[in-house]
Amino acid sequence: MNIIVNDQPITLSAPLTIQQLLEHIQRTQSGTALAINQTIIPRSEWHIHQINDGDNILLFQAIAGG
Repeated sequence: MNIIVNDQPITLSAPLTIQQLLEHIQRTQSGTALAINQTIIPRSEWHIHQINDGDNILLFQAIAGG
């Protein structure tokens, strides 16, 4: 299965949930937000939402400011 994470191609050998993918690529810090194919996926769904072949995933870090 081939996906794109922040414009970088990644090949996965098996289907994963979002949570499993983040653990796989070591991006589990708090404050992370995620969109798949330009749709934001709530953190509460990360443990059940399956990654699909061809998904384009954007990970970004929330930044506090004033």
